[in-house]
Formats: sequence, structure tokens, C-alpha cells
Amino acid sequence: MMILSVSELNAQIKALMDSTFLQVQVQGEISNLTIHTSGHMYFSLKDANSSVRCVMFRGNVNVLRFEPKEGMNVIASGGVSVYAPRGEYQIQCKSLIPEGIGELTLRFKQLKEKLQAKGYFDSKKPLPRYPKRIALITSLSGAAIQDMLKVAKKRWNLTKIVAINTIVQGNEAKDSIARNIAYADSFFGTPQGFDVIVIGRGGGSIEDLWAFNEEVVAEAIFHARTPIVSAVGHEVDTMISDFVADLRAPTPSAAMELLLPDSQEWLMRLDEMRKVCDSAFLSLYAPKQEILAHLSELLRAKSMQSRLATQTEQIKLLRQSLHSVMSAILQDKALRLSPLSSALTLTTLLDSKHKILQSLHYALNALNPHNTKKGMAQVLQEGKVIALEDLQSGEVVELVDTTACKKAKIL
Repeated sequence: MMILSVSELNAQIKALMDSTFLQVQVQGEISNLTIHTSGHMYFSLKDANSSVRCVMFRGNVNVLRFEPKEGMNVIASGGVSVYAPRGEYQIQCKSLIPEGIGELTLRFKQLKEKLQAKGYFDSKKPLPRYPKRIALITSLSGAAIQDMLKVAKKRWNLTKIVAINTIVQGNEAKDSIARNIAYADSFFGTPQGFDVIVIGRGGGSIEDLWAFNEEVVAEAIFHARTPIVSAVGHEVDTMISDFVADLRAPTPSAAMELLLPDSQEWLMRLDEMRKVCDSAFLSLYAPKQEILAHLSELLRAKSMQSRLATQTEQIKLLRQSLHSVMSAILQDKALRLSPLSSALTLTTLLDSKHKILQSLHYALNALNPHNTKKGMAQVLQEGKVIALEDLQSGEVVELVDTTACKKAKIL
């Protein structure tokens, strides 16, 4: 028998192990878990009777979709290797799969618990009732954006929608989504700011939608100042973004229905409001109109024009009354003066005839040879013989003789 040194024995064992156990799968419970500052992960897998050391290098650790924890049952895949300096063997794990639960499901659960403990699901910003500007974080080549734009145009076309092309599937998706959320939110508080941000895409498998379950996306949503709506997949799909966002929409189309008012509904409501306003106005207007008509009638009655018309009518009536009274009085007086009129007419006639007779009398006296010398004239004033010494300057007299009668003025 050949005598071997310790190093030679360990080297032969290592060669045998490396060639025999190239690919193994071992199920067990994680214990003594240590994550080195270099990124490598060291732990043991154990069952009720034994344990085996394991190592997972940084490159493989970075692609794990869940966080390994102490006491977790997993299935480790890799190869068995011997660490020759100490004669210890270990499994170099290339992948870990949680036992009894899917890897993505476990990762989802772990991240949800982590974010919930940090309070990421608690604070919700209020959504605007009538958004004027909406940012869509989605792929411009997908069907989701067409569905959202169609619904938005039908419901409320007064809102301006800005679509930001985003990778929503694959390894680069999480960074693209987080970066564009931050970009849209950077306009907050400016005239170009958005009232709400919608992140979404259509349906797919859990792997297709996984970008919305990444912690970097959750961080971007939580720290955004603009309200965010998560609209990912179908109604049955639930993402981490749904819990962190201010509103979860079951589908992208539903996001537009939740955010935008229905224009047809509002037109009907406006019609109803108008009818109510018209009815209320008429109920207030009708009595006011009656009061105004009454006041207008009172104003017309008290106006100067109305008073002048009334007084003019009163004056007309008084004039007619006065005429009637005066006519009655004149008729009465006429009846009373009728006898006197006849007497007055006779007296006037007698006075006229008396004056004529008197004039003839004086003329006759003047012609009387007993009263007047031949060739001498008499002086008459108003038909009476008057002496010359009684006359005053300026008086007019008549000179009468037997042949003629002449007027003369005393100088």
C-alpha cells in the first residue's frame, strides 16, 4: 500500500469529488448564514441528522430573486468541491430554490413585508378630481397606451396626456421605470407639472411583469411628490407597485376611467343642474316680478306725468263745470234782465228823441223873431243857449242864426 501525505490525500479526494459530483441538488435548511462584504454568501444546509457546508459566490448571489434567510428550506444546485488546505468539502451553489413556494412568490412576499414595515404602503396622496395633465409611464409600442388614450378621449378630452416611452419588460425595465418616474416628477410645482402619473402595461406572466415588483421601482413611487396610479396587467395581477402607489387600477384602461370624469355623465348632470337652477330662479323671479309690477304701478301713480295728467283732467272737469255753472247763471240773469232790456231800449230811444227835439227847439228859438235880432247868431253848447262870459278857452260851441249852424272853438 502506498503511503500518502495529507496534501496528496486531499488532492486525490478533491479530484475524485470534482469529477464525480459535478452537478447535485441538495435539499435542506439554511443555517449559519453569512453574507461577506465581498458579496459572497456562506451557509450550511442541514437536516435532522447531518449538515454540509455551502458557498455561493457574488455573481450567483446577485441573480437570486429572493433573500435567503436563516431556517429557510431550500433546494441548492451546484457542484461538490473540496477545500484542500483543510480537507473540507462544500457545495458550490449556483442557484437556490425555496422549497414548497415559488422563488418569485417568495421574493414578492419578502419585499412586500419589508416595504410594509418601512411604511411604504401607509401614506397616500390625494388624486385630482379633474386632472389637466397626465404622464403615462409605459411602452409606446404596446397595446396598453392605445387603450388608455382611447378611453381618455372618450371620457374627458380636456386633459393633456404626455406619454414617456419606457421599457416595461426585461432586465432593464426596473431602471427605466424608476428613471422615468423621477423625470416626470421633476416637473412638480412648475407650469409643466403633472397632476398625476400613471405607470402601467398590459397583461403577461409574472416574469414579464416582474419589473413592477422591484424595490427600485417601489422607492421611486414612494419618494415621488406627484400622485401615482399603478395600472399593471389584468385585474387578478397584483404588483408591489400597486401597494406603494396612491391608487391601484386593475387595468390600464381602468386607470383612465378612475382618473377622468365621464363627459356624458357630466353633461347630463349639468342639464339637471340647469333645470334645477331654472326652477329655483322662476320660483324666486315670479313673486319678485309681481312686486315689481305693483311698485311700477305705484310709481306711475306717483309720477309727475301721472299727477299732471290727473290735474289736467281735474282742470278740464272744473272748466266744464265752470262753463255749466256760468251758462246757468247767465241764462238766469238773462231771464231776469229780459224785461229791463226792453225798458232800457225804450229809454235810450226817448233820450235820443229828446235830444233831437231839444236841438230843434233851440234851432226854433234861434229862428224865432221874438228872441233873435236879424243878422245876429246865438251861442249853443250841448243844445243850450249859453252866454259868452260863461265860456272857457278850448270849449267847442255851436253858432246858430236864422240861416246856418256852425261849430266854433273858444280861443
